[in-house]
Amino acid sequence: MKRYLHAIAMSQSMFCAIPCPWNIWDEDARDKMLLMLPFVGLEIGILWAGLAWLSRFLGLPALVRGLILCAYPYLVTGYIHLDGFMDVTDAVKSCRGLERRREILKDSHVGSFAVIGLCLLLLAQFVLFAEGDGDFRFLIFLPAVSRCCSCLAVTGLRPMSTSQYAAQNRPKSHLVALAVMLCIFVAADFLVCGRYGLTLVGCLVGFGIALRHGYRSLDGMNGDISGYALTIGELWAIAVYALL
Repeated sequence: MKRYLHAIAMSQSMFCAIPCPWNIWDEDARDKMLLMLPFVGLEIGILWAGLAWLSRFLGLPALVRGLILCAYPYLVTGYIHLDGFMDVTDAVKSCRGLERRREILKDSHVGSFAVIGLCLLLLAQFVLFAEGDGDFRFLIFLPAVSRCCSCLAVTGLRPMSTSQYAAQNRPKSHLVALAVMLCIFVAADFLVCGRYGLTLVGCLVGFGIALRHGYRSLDGMNGDISGYALTIGELWAIAVYALL
């Protein structure tokens, strides 16, 4: 149990900008970090839904509410997943050979495709949040579901040789635990939000399409593709929310 608690603290410190009061690194718990990531996502989601409730309670204008809810998931994660989205967008949209795409993926410079993709992403998410006026409680479960998907992809798919996950132990038993967590979160969202549970179906579809595109284009899995698919999956969920 101690190692799982350490893994939660380590996952919080690495994948979330919310300060973790327990600053610890346990190498023996490293392989459990991804397993604990959905719980960090649940924490992020509770605060996200709280912001949505507060914005509505204060009667903030739709555009202000849209800006707050659009900016929050990137600020609270320290832009780590957004960075992956930009890197993969740059690499995939370059339409170069595989080796060159992988070089672009690791390049620290920002390309024009990444900038264009970022602008379109932020604009779309801002507009969708400004237009959406339904049951915002789906936001509680959205980050947990998107992170379950990311962890399943990183654990189950073949990693790139340059990925940090290539040398890391990725227990296959975690696939079952993550799949169970995913089902629980989706079922809970339908129970709490009714038809707005369809938002998480949108997340699953968007994540799957983005993951397939990134994985096939770069011939392997890594953290950048995980962040890319997570970001697009959450955008699809918000689009379903706005349409409902």
